[in-house]
Amino acid sequence: MVTELTPRQIVEELDKYIVGQAAAKRAVAIAIRNRWRRWQLPAEVRKDVLPKNIIMIGPTGVGKTEIARRLAMLVGAPFLKVEATKYTEVGYVGRDVESMIRDLVEVAVGMVRQQQRQLVEAQARERVEERLLDLLLPRSRRRDEDDEDSERQQRARERLRQRLEAGELEDREVEITVEQKNAPFHVFTVMGMEQMEAELQRMFERLFPRERTRRRLPVREARKVLLEQEVDALIDRQAVIEKAVELTENHGIIFIDEIDKICGPPAQHGPDVSRQGVQRDLLPIVEGTTTQTRYGPVRSDHILFIAAGAFHSSKPSDLMPELQGRFPIRVELQDLTREDYLRILTEPKNAITRQYQQLLSTEGIELQFTPDALEAIAEIAYEVNRTTQNIGARRLHTVVEKVLEEISYQAPEMKETQVVVTGEYVRQRLADILRREDLSRFIL
Repeated sequence: MVTELTPRQIVEELDKYIVGQAAAKRAVAIAIRNRWRRWQLPAEVRKDVLPKNIIMIGPTGVGKTEIARRLAMLVGAPFLKVEATKYTEVGYVGRDVESMIRDLVEVAVGMVRQQQRQLVEAQARERVEERLLDLLLPRSRRRDEDDEDSERQQRARERLRQRLEAGELEDREVEITVEQKNAPFHVFTVMGMEQMEAELQRMFERLFPRERTRRRLPVREARKVLLEQEVDALIDRQAVIEKAVELTENHGIIFIDEIDKICGPPAQHGPDVSRQGVQRDLLPIVEGTTTQTRYGPVRSDHILFIAAGAFHSSKPSDLMPELQGRFPIRVELQDLTREDYLRILTEPKNAITRQYQQLLSTEGIELQFTPDALEAIAEIAYEVNRTTQNIGARRLHTVVEKVLEEISYQAPEMKETQVVVTGEYVRQRLADILRREDLSRFIL
């Protein structure tokens, strides 16, 4: 699971989706490479090499979350994004901070199960086909059956198999056994008792097993149900859990957003719930502790934590000294320029202009943007961000959506197969808005 990509290769992959922010990309690339280096060390040394957590400082919409998410996708690591503001001290409204570890394990279990599914799916499909043949042509159980009867039935079964593979029997109904899933059991517990709910859920599942019912379904629907049953039967659940826990402990990435919202001095009056209290609760998780989950104990010592915040009204030094020490690497992300907006429209593999071209191609329309149109969109997005609330690259979505609103609306009825968006068309579509002083009323 440890990627062997070099830091340069990781940055090159991130460049395909995120424009600029070289310092942040280099920092996360080094952090991932350090994981590979750690696994090359002897076991007695490896356990003492802890990850160097990162704080990203920069305004909204410049790529903080996207860098972390793309990084996790690139290396196949379980990834969880959490908002620091939804955690509060135990006993007050909010979630226990340990729930982030439990949620990360759930993500890892889903990832490992999907990997195992791909390994057993071919075998499961073969077993499903045999079960469908048994349902369509039950095997004879006569004791006096001779070889000739057996061969005759086998030939009939092979003819039926050919028809099944050819899709001729999709509408024929078969009767199968279906398990009814129990409704989830919820208990309103105080903070820190979320693990109790999971234990109670398992206890009720043992006390009240799932009901089995017989249903008549067309072959095409029965195949889906039987496939899930066979996949579940072939996957070793305990092996999935063990691998998921190992994956979480050694390769997990948790992205803590809006950490700047929990900065600041201690409250002078009343309980300090939203700032120092959350920091104190976060500290043991980031330092490394053992959290009890429904899959067993999970240690957070080697999970990589990436925190992010705009830090408009506070600064990283406002964090508790102990928490600051657990985020030794700080990188600053820059505001986007006109040139950055233009690059975002053209360079990334998932550029918004390409997305609209693909969407409208489903209507038989070939959408094209002229260079001056792209420059006009970038210029307007930059100016709107500069004069109103700066929301970064997200502004491009609202501007492009406004420009293409009429085309998207009329697309199913348009006779033209090719539509060219020019700079003049962009300014014309946004002319009324650009004449207004308060642009934020019209564009997000």
